[in-house]
Amino acid sequence: MRNSAVQVENDPIPGHWRMLFWLVLAQIMVAVIGRSLGPLSVLIEEDLSLTKAQVGLLPSALFLGQAISSIPTGFFADRFGSRPLLFIFTACLGISFFLMTIQNVYGLVLLIIVMGGIGYGGMHPTTNRGIIYWYSQNQRGTAMGIKQMGITFGSALSAILLLPLAETYGWRIVVSIACFGLIAAGVIAFLFYRDPVEVKSVEKKKDTSENTFTAIKAMMRHKPLLLISISAMGINGSQMTLNTYLVLFTHQQLGVNLVLAGFLLVISEVGGSLGRIGWGLISDRVFGGERLKVMGIIVIITLCASTIVAFLPVGTPYWLLVPLFFLFGLAVSGFNGIWMNLASELVPKEQAGLSSGFSISFGSLGVILLPPIFGLIIDQTHSYTFGWLLIAFIMVLVMLVLKHLHKIKD
Repeated sequence: MRNSAVQVENDPIPGHWRMLFWLVLAQIMVAVIGRSLGPLSVLIEEDLSLTKAQVGLLPSALFLGQAISSIPTGFFADRFGSRPLLFIFTACLGISFFLMTIQNVYGLVLLIIVMGGIGYGGMHPTTNRGIIYWYSQNQRGTAMGIKQMGITFGSALSAILLLPLAETYGWRIVVSIACFGLIAAGVIAFLFYRDPVEVKSVEKKKDTSENTFTAIKAMMRHKPLLLISISAMGINGSQMTLNTYLVLFTHQQLGVNLVLAGFLLVISEVGGSLGRIGWGLISDRVFGGERLKVMGIIVIITLCASTIVAFLPVGTPYWLLVPLFFLFGLAVSGFNGIWMNLASELVPKEQAGLSSGFSISFGSLGVILLPPIFGLIIDQTHSYTFGWLLIAFIMVLVMLVLKHLHKIKD
């Protein structure tokens, strides 16, 4: 069986879609657990008596762990391949969040979430590495979009399954059971996924004395990679802010029923799932692999959606909220596949894991900072208006960065 991604264009690799399935399975289950902090935030807030800013620190803790793990994970993925890391990181997240469910001290909860974030964040460069080697450039946009869809799909499953169950049985019991499902999925992915032969041959040729810090410094000097990572800071932070506060905003400020508010999060994540595939298809087939133009479209839609949401009045009809948050999610939650492709394609294929890990680590800073800042604005103003306008302002800044990046690439 010929397992080289280079051969995909002329002779599709037998089993490459099957390998994608195992990558997506792991990504979905990791997202079900890691992204449960968003839909369950209302219940966690009540249980631990948290402020809005403290709620915002929950996803910040998760992505702090991601920022810590992404660069080392990228290096290990480049060195050892994706297969062993699939199990290691699912187990890390599952065990951490299980421990979280038995804690009542807020500080300990944050620390354990950081540990879980190492597993959550490590999964991204691990699975990205698989995509880069199994698919050619004109197929990666679609494949990466499908893989990244696993994140929003898993988040939607959290809102569909975990939130109603947690409202009935308590968030601690429900999350505990889901953690065992995550670990089981990691075992299955490890047993059935295989790295391409090309990966193994590259691993054998690698100089084991390679200096990791030298490679990281090279990434820091790579201006296009740095600029796309800065752009991702703004969009990534806005995405997690939407996921964290959408249920709280629609339930507490707009007066939407809790279950229906959770369904709006599902709608947003469905939009994000479709966006991750759709934007990938558009970049592959309409723009011929040109990702920056698609990123610009995504940023404009996010700017418009966040501005509209900022001025929604109490009692806004539910039928208006559904398409609005679908469009919001389509953009801000659908950009990740385009981002991952850009980060991976700007460097040689042998550095794909490290480059995506570097970009994820950098992009995670937005998720660490923006949700608690958004929550602090709500605590101080007793309104969500200025928080949503902050996202709109950030999108303007991102557009300026993308414009500069476009000039550099040209």
